[in-house]
Amino acid sequence: MTELWQLSAAGLADQVRRGSVSARDVVRASLDRIERVDPALHAFVDHRGERALADADAIDGARARGEPLGPLAGVPIGWKDNLVVAGERTSAGSRMLADYRSPFTATALQRLQAAGAVLLGRTNMDEFGMGSSTETSAHGPTRNPWHRDCVPGGSSGGSAAAVAAGLCPLAVGSDTGGSVRQPAALCGVFGLKPTYGRVSRYGLIAYASSLDCVGVLGRSVDDLALWLAATAGVDPADPTSVAAAPTTGAAAPAADLRGVRIGVPWQLNGPGLDDEVLATVQTALATLRELGAELVECSLPSVAHAVPTYYLLAMAEAASNLARYDGVRYGARRGEGTSCDAMTTASRSRGFGDEVQLRILLGTFALSVGYQDRYYGQAIRARELLRSDFARAFAACDLLVSPTSPVPAFPLGSRIDDPLAMYLCDALTVPASLAGLPALSQPCGYTAAGLPIGLQWTAPAFGEDRLLQVAGAFAAATDHHSRRPPA
Repeated sequence: MTELWQLSAAGLADQVRRGSVSARDVVRASLDRIERVDPALHAFVDHRGERALADADAIDGARARGEPLGPLAGVPIGWKDNLVVAGERTSAGSRMLADYRSPFTATALQRLQAAGAVLLGRTNMDEFGMGSSTETSAHGPTRNPWHRDCVPGGSSGGSAAAVAAGLCPLAVGSDTGGSVRQPAALCGVFGLKPTYGRVSRYGLIAYASSLDCVGVLGRSVDDLALWLAATAGVDPADPTSVAAAPTTGAAAPAADLRGVRIGVPWQLNGPGLDDEVLATVQTALATLRELGAELVECSLPSVAHAVPTYYLLAMAEAASNLARYDGVRYGARRGEGTSCDAMTTASRSRGFGDEVQLRILLGTFALSVGYQDRYYGQAIRARELLRSDFARAFAACDLLVSPTSPVPAFPLGSRIDDPLAMYLCDALTVPASLAGLPALSQPCGYTAAGLPIGLQWTAPAFGEDRLLQVAGAFAAATDHHSRRPPA
């Protein structure tokens, strides 16, 4: 018999609406699973416990009264520790915000609650989203459910590990340069970064405002589609949010891929890839051909500059966004009784971790007088060239495909002291982020050691429905997503 924690979000919501299982039982199953499994993984920072059960009871009460239930009725959802919930702690994985409590709830989480979801608890993350391994968190690292000596990816590693280990069927993350897709690949789950602006960022603690997106990790394409339908849409509180045609709320995968033109950019499908990643993705491309897709060789010349462009822009915006944490306006205050300068220095040096301090310093330098146009201005121009490359590619293709990560999950601690090696983990995900395009990662195979490998799809702006359809067709033809880790 399938246990509740093994079911998808879509399956759980259907059972709750039909009354074959109570929302309380669903939430209780997740809490029990967290208690048994999470001490070894540390995917969650904390959970809401009795408050989540009370929310579930309210859903059961509404069903008993004959009231209609939402599309995510009773589904327990984890959320990354950089999305705020009114009256509850939100730390963004940092000592700087260890005691912060927000007066309001993020729009994306409000919309999930309106759709019937139950907020379960905060998931671990790299500090302020700055990392690719979930090792820079002030709460300590998260471990990969497939191999506990390996990283889960980052910065949404807690959300990815939670979904992979069956702690919750859906978890919200954020994706600035790949922080949903890369951990999805390393943990063997699905991950979606929507078009920039399609899901409100209101209530997301900012890292790099022109890149940050709220995204999701789940066990199926249908689950991603339900989440997107519930959260997408313009938000008056977020001036960067956009009105777009509503999604259907169902993936509706194509029976086959005949007539679909899939671009294979050589820059993302060969140079610098791990041998097992390359071989597995080549097998996936063969499956796409068998499904009837037309594979088209294409080029994204500016991808060669994507990683330095991304880090220049992200670090510059981070330096600006994080300037508010000075121990006066925001952030834990240190160095009481000293001068203002000494207090600010003490607050920031003790509140921020090493990686965050490094990125602030580099971003500040990139914006300094005499260097702004040389570095930041050049990065802006390189970003526009990349957008033009994507536009040319999509003139000949419907979607683009590549690996999600150049490497499978790597051992904890193996890259934490090598920033360049860590930054190159984002080489395949940052191009879509720089262009503001929707992208999706799904499992496509495993290494000889049993570590997951992810396949990444990129679509034109607001092409999420096509992403979900094609990913659904690939999932229906394979069983990679059905495997579960030993944790």
